Amino acid sequence: MWLVVFRIFVLGVLAHAGWVYTPFPGRPALGLALGVLLGACLITVEMGARRVPGHYMVGALVGGVTGLIGARLLWGALDGLDIMAGQFVHALLVIFLGYAGIVVGASKGEWFEPARIIAAFKDSSRLHQYKILDTSVIIDGRIADICETGFLEGVLVVPQFVLRELQQVADSSDSLKRNRGRRGLDILQKIQKMAGVHVQIVETDFPEVREVDLKLIELARRMSGKIVTNDFNLKQGRAAAWRAGPQHQRAGELAQAGGAAG
Repeated sequence: MWLVVFRIFVLGVLAHAGWVYTPFPGRPALGLALGVLLGACLITVEMGARRVPGHYMVGALVGGVTGLIGARLLWGALDGLDIMAGQFVHALLVIFLGYAGIVVGASKGEWFEPARIIAAFKDSSRLHQYKILDTSVIIDGRIADICETGFLEGVLVVPQFVLRELQQVADSSDSLKRNRGRRGLDILQKIQKMAGVHVQIVETDFPEVREVDLKLIELARRMSGKIVTNDFNLKQGRAAAWRAGPQHQRAGELAQAGGAAG
């Protein structure tokens, strides 16, 4: 209710200003109409801005201010030159660089997300805690829910050989397998689009190792990372043969821990 009252107040102030300080000498009615029009435009922009996430607005603000500063500096460098239509060129620089700054800043608004800003001040070593995803945990899908809670720290690593296996499942002639594979690809795309989640696709492969599970263990050893899996065999049986190998985490355990933390 208060917002409606405030909008009416702003509209009234602009209408009054247009009437009293009309830019059209002797025609206050036109000034009044101009004030009402500007008020309507301002309210429309305000209503649209309310639907925009705050970090995108901050990005647009930072970009716009940067663009205006850039225009000021550039015009300062050109000020001593004899430029035809100097005022026009000045206005063009301000509008162009200001607009470009707003557009670029808004497009990079995810940089100003609170989670990302907080992460920038955390111990940088946490950003290099590698969580290596296997095919089963991607298809399962719970890993996406865990990522949304912000429970997982570090970098999520997806090896190319896991991507190939996932694509082979998605291309399977068996409809059930094909649906599971496509679900896994969709889950991976969803995770990659999440702000504040670092996903790294690695090309590292081990041609001398045929099985994907053993490739994962070898990669985890090389990267000093942890394997996130739902594969009981990978967690128990085959990992037992690599007792000096890396640690393993199951998505179910992570989900339970995330729920307890929440």
